[in-house]
Amino acid sequence: MKFTRGYWLNKPGVQNFDCVQIREIRAEDGHIYLYSVPYPQDERGMGGPVLEMIISSPGPDIIRTEAWHFMGSAKKVPEFELDIRETPLQTEEFEGGITVKSGDTSLVITRSPASFTYYYKGKKLTNVGDKFGHSMISYMQTPEGPFMRAQLDLDIGEKIYGLGERFTPFVKNGQVVDLWQEDGGTCSEISYKNIPFYLTNRGYGVFVNSSGPVSYELCSEVVTRAQFSLPGEKLDFMIIGGGDPKTVLHNYTALTGRPALPPAWTFGLWLSTSFTTNYDEDTVNEFVSGMESRDIPLRVFHFDCYWMAENEWCNFTFDPKMFSDAPGMLKRLKERGLKICVWINSYIGQKSPLFKEAMEHGYLLKRPNGDVWQWDLWQAGMGIVDFTNPGAWRWYQDKLRNLLDMGVDCFKTDFGERIPTDCVYYDGSDPELMHNYYTYLYNKCVFELLEEYKGKNEACLFARSATAGGQKFPVHWGGDCSSNYLSMSESLRAGLSLTCSGFGFWSHDISGFEGTAPADVYKRWAAFGLLSTHSRLHGSGSYRVPWLFDEESVDVVRKFTKLKCALMPYLYTKAAEAHGTGVPMMRALVLEFPGDIACGELDRQYMLGESLMVAPVFTKSGDVDYYLPEGVWTNLLTGERKEGGRWVREVHDFKSLPLMVRENSIVPIGSNCDDVEYDYSKGLRLYLGKITGEARCDVCDMYGERFLTVTVRNEGGKITVHFEGKAEELKVLYEGKEFTVSSDLSDVVI
Repeated sequence: MKFTRGYWLNKPGVQNFDCVQIREIRAEDGHIYLYSVPYPQDERGMGGPVLEMIISSPGPDIIRTEAWHFMGSAKKVPEFELDIRETPLQTEEFEGGITVKSGDTSLVITRSPASFTYYYKGKKLTNVGDKFGHSMISYMQTPEGPFMRAQLDLDIGEKIYGLGERFTPFVKNGQVVDLWQEDGGTCSEISYKNIPFYLTNRGYGVFVNSSGPVSYELCSEVVTRAQFSLPGEKLDFMIIGGGDPKTVLHNYTALTGRPALPPAWTFGLWLSTSFTTNYDEDTVNEFVSGMESRDIPLRVFHFDCYWMAENEWCNFTFDPKMFSDAPGMLKRLKERGLKICVWINSYIGQKSPLFKEAMEHGYLLKRPNGDVWQWDLWQAGMGIVDFTNPGAWRWYQDKLRNLLDMGVDCFKTDFGERIPTDCVYYDGSDPELMHNYYTYLYNKCVFELLEEYKGKNEACLFARSATAGGQKFPVHWGGDCSSNYLSMSESLRAGLSLTCSGFGFWSHDISGFEGTAPADVYKRWAAFGLLSTHSRLHGSGSYRVPWLFDEESVDVVRKFTKLKCALMPYLYTKAAEAHGTGVPMMRALVLEFPGDIACGELDRQYMLGESLMVAPVFTKSGDVDYYLPEGVWTNLLTGERKEGGRWVREVHDFKSLPLMVRENSIVPIGSNCDDVEYDYSKGLRLYLGKITGEARCDVCDMYGERFLTVTVRNEGGKITVHFEGKAEELKVLYEGKEFTVSSDLSDVVI
């Protein structure tokens, strides 16, 4: 939200009361108390508005500022479930101020004029901006009500990333970003996943600890600053140090939660019925048999909306008109080696037999007069499950438990964005502040049931909406994209923004959701989709099986599905690392190469783990431009090597794309190209990129447990491969040659 008209004037009716002078600094109970006034030192003020602040550290390298105008006006709000590890601040007073430190991150506060400057290992990160000597932590009076605001300076060349899954330009400088969950597709500034956290290429992040409608002006109101504001009387924000983007994400996810480890089977190919009305068991069997006969490994079959009767979403019951023997059908599919996913949402249409039950028990959101909150948008007369009601929580889980008993393995938790603000919650939460947070409760409810039923590291969702902490409940997909190259590109852009926001896993609808893609888009998108963490063939009004596009589409889907199966030792090791560290599997290049200026704006290519770089092709002709950072890179598909530190232009057919192995990298490749679940230790091949120094990698099994560590060193031209752990029939691949490793895993000299 903008409060000013240019540099000199406020907008009509706006008054700002900035932190001009700090009159009191007091250390108490591991935190620092500040009392600040909006007038200079030579005045003795009386009355308000004034600000009181608490500086604390909820974890190493995290410095938190809570600023209040009226402490007594706090609403009953949902609070993010943070892992607060109170870290005592180290303090050092100096004449005119104080330095506080958490880990290697420090904040220097001066009294008059008030200033706040952040450092990491002595290097300046940012500071609270000032105007006429006023430090820009402010209380604002506006015609729309009270707001709290802060502005942080951005250095020359500093770039902002994150704030959730955003389809706008990848670098957020110059943008206005309002965090408000909406179902807007992938073609606008509206987002399904709004995360009040951003990351910069200067080695720090900023987390605004509010589920409310935080508004960002990112070099858009003041061109050298990032401003964030929200309605109300309190502002709570944290500067998260780390020195490099991956360490910042590690620290941020330590606070907000690390992604769970999805089971290995989820990394296989998913096939959906699509959002179509005319399908039954025969249709499903036709699809599954078609994939089998064409030698395309299929791992998950997904039943989208119309597994339930029309206008009864959700009743959590297979439509008996289309599926006369649903339990038997699921059993037969599972006997063919498939996992089963079904579509759900948190809405109960009035025609559903469950509506009356939920209404009578008080399980739905209500209007202030006690009526059930209903509307006709999406489902006729639908109500919305109130997950703040423990009874509703258990009731919803019980309905899903019946499906798990039947053989369903996971759920696509669609929607979660169209949540009203003129309603009443069971626990009295403020509805405006619940709007963005609702999705967290919805997905947590379903995910916890799956963990309870199937066990830890066996739960998986396919979720569309999210807020801070939602990364704990993977996987998330990118929503309703169009079936063209532009939408393919905007989807990748959004996925990279989401993974810069603490999300370890991300997927998208291969070939687009709306409309039907031409065959060339389908084939290019399939290669991209099968080199994403999770891969799903899904669409709107038409089926997405490859033979409906052309025969070459079958070949493309087969090739990249089998490639992904073979890459599982590498991919699942990276998945385990994402679970353990918070560093995502799909990474913008700026995360891996923050010192390379050219990587700062790249959004049409990505790292898949730290060793593989993927550049999807966004043209029918196969023309692709991509950037290689310094070093020697090797194409995994062809063995061709290229020097980095430059842009490359190539032409690729539909069965190819730039899939480049980084210098001094080891890519473990499995022996099975027909499944994602197998013994990764048998027949393992270690593909070495160009070795100029030292390379190291761990390899995990399909449960995320490390079974092998490999270290490769180039010492004067002699390359030695050393092993710790166990593996059978191990081979090393280097420069087109294959070396067999003895059963005792003795060192190999190349």
